[in-house]
Amino acid sequence: MSSKARLDAPVRKGEMISKGNRTPVWRGFLGLVSFSTILPLNIHTSILEMARFTWMWPLIGGFIGIMVGAVAWVVTGALHLPQLLSASLIYAFSIIITGLHHLDGLIDFGDGIMGHGDTERRIEIMKDQRIGTGGLSSLLITSLITLTALSVFPIALLIPIVIVAEIAAKLGLVTCATFSRPSGKGTGTYFVENMTPGLLGISLTICILLGYSAMQYAGVAGIAGGVIMGIFMAFLARWKFKYTTGDVLGATNELSRMSALLAMVLILTMW
Repeated sequence: MSSKARLDAPVRKGEMISKGNRTPVWRGFLGLVSFSTILPLNIHTSILEMARFTWMWPLIGGFIGIMVGAVAWVVTGALHLPQLLSASLIYAFSIIITGLHHLDGLIDFGDGIMGHGDTERRIEIMKDQRIGTGGLSSLLITSLITLTALSVFPIALLIPIVIVAEIAAKLGLVTCATFSRPSGKGTGTYFVENMTPGLLGISLTICILLGYSAMQYAGVAGIAGGVIMGIFMAFLARWKFKYTTGDVLGATNELSRMSALLAMVLILTMW
């Protein structure tokens, strides 16, 4: 992304939508794809343009899931690697293809949640470049649960499972944005300001259809897992920080993937 926009400027409700309407539609969407991955798309855009397509983020998650699914096919179907090792490589690719941005948000969020003091102090801790016990613990717990969940699924189901998990990860993110308060500055504000309950309803409907098509009721459970985590993170952010920042949204992505996988494990185990 090569945006020159000031990411710390105050933003008013609906401002991004009105400004973004003067730009080509395709540029903002592809800009969000570039923002969400390490793919060298060379799209010159701004946060203002990309934020218009926040509600479509789960579709980009599906695209990411297809790439992760391709890796799953290679390591399990072509190379026949042991499942635990395959799960490790699949998870590694899923966080590397997104540039580790969301994982960085998870670490910062963990430090902020575990920090002491008032709201301002917690946000200050979250912005600190150093990694504390809260951040390290959040990383280890989330990674271990995600990795373990991936390692217990039947190999034949891994491809649709990782696709649903990546869709749910982005749906959790946009759900969190919908029910959040913007801080008025920072990248996260633009995405929060561009989400409404109506747009979330459209996004959720599409995701449920995709989840059911991929995994039937287990897929729907995975989608539900992402939504539930998104709502939880929105209210946790209100309690601890008053606002939702980019770090909170990044953490939500990682935690929603984890919760989606856990929900699918539960349904498949029950069946």
